[in-house]
Parts: sequence; C-alpha cells; structure tokens
Amino acid sequence: MTPEEEKLKAFREDAAAKLFSGRVDFLLSAPQLKFLPDPEVPEIAFCGRSNVGKSSLLNALTLRKNIARASVTPGRTQELNFFEVGEPTRLRLVDMPGYGFAKAPPKVVEKWKALVRSYLRGRQVLARTLVLVDSRHGLKDVDRDMMKMLDEAAVVYRVVLTKADKVKKSELDKTVAKVAEEAKKHVAAFPELHVTSAEKGMGIAELRAAILEDALGADWV
Repeated sequence: MTPEEEKLKAFREDAAAKLFSGRVDFLLSAPQLKFLPDPEVPEIAFCGRSNVGKSSLLNALTLRKNIARASVTPGRTQELNFFEVGEPTRLRLVDMPGYGFAKAPPKVVEKWKALVRSYLRGRQVLARTLVLVDSRHGLKDVDRDMMKMLDEAAVVYRVVLTKADKVKKSELDKTVAKVAEEAKKHVAAFPELHVTSAEKGMGIAELRAAILEDALGADWV
C-alpha cells in the first residue's frame, strides 16, 4: 500500500469512527415482516451462530459498551432488531437472532427461518449482510446453510471472523486460509475476509469503514 493509500485508509477509518461515535439508537424489534420499519435508508444485517460474539461486535463497531443489549429483553430473542446510525439517520444496523437452535422448539426454528429468509430475499434497502464466524471453530454446517441461502437469494455478504484473540496465531492463520478458500466457492461471498476481535479492537476500524462503503457508496466520506 502506497503512502497515499495509507493516508486515505486512515482518513476513511477516522471518518467512520466519528459517524459511529455519534447517534446510534435502538429503533424497534420486528417479529414479522409487517413490523419492519419503512425502507428509508440502507441496512446492514448481522447474522451468525449463537455465541458468535455478535453483540460484542456491534458494541465495538458503535464504540459503546452495551448498545446491543438494548434489544435483549423477553420476547425479542427471535426478532429482527434495528438500530439507527447518524443524525439524521444515514443507515440502520439489523441484529438478527443467533442461529444454531440447539434448544429451540421446531416451530420456533421454522418461524425464525421464514422471517429471515423473507427479509433477506425481499428487503430492497438491504445493502450488505455480514456472516459472523467464530475463529475458534471456523465454518460449521449452519454457517454453510446460511451462506447457501444468501447465494440463492443473490444477497452479497461479507464473512467476518470474530474472537480472533481467543486462538493462537498459527491456528488463526489456518482458519483464515480455510474459510477464505471455502468462501471462494460461494457466488455471493465478498472476496475480502474480515478478521476481528471486539475485545482487542482487531479489524474493527477496517470493518466499520467497509460497512459505510457498503451502505453509502465508495464516496460516502
């Protein structure tokens, strides 16, 4: 990377941090499509297995300690949770319930799948989906199922490795290579793999800038 490119990168990351450090408010939870907010601004959806670190990542991206907890109340665990960013609102972050369903009743699972499938396939303002993958485990079959669904729906997504600080570098390198190689086989997967640690701040600035580019365009800044 040239000095000019490094300077531009730093400028974009600083601008992204400034935007996300401003207004970020919980908007609503949608248990059904009819409760979705009006499609007025671009949306970025976050999905991943239970315990993948989604809340921690959202908190890190928005430079807050507990923004994601605003939606964690009884009755909302199987809903789409929307957060607005910017004043006026520039984009929305959509927190999707963790999948895995080890203890969920079959009817709950099917209801969640139908809601997510319909949202991902039909939401016109959905700018990008982030598929979060735990660095400690790599891709699981449920992750592959989600990626396949996004492929079929022609919804372009980024694969984001979380909790990168929880594994040794040698193991992390192997996981990154393996996930990147597999992602190449998915037609809707974004070519760039993001490696992050919410706790250590690894990759957060880069992902934050990428989210804004996805939502607002390359010239957003």
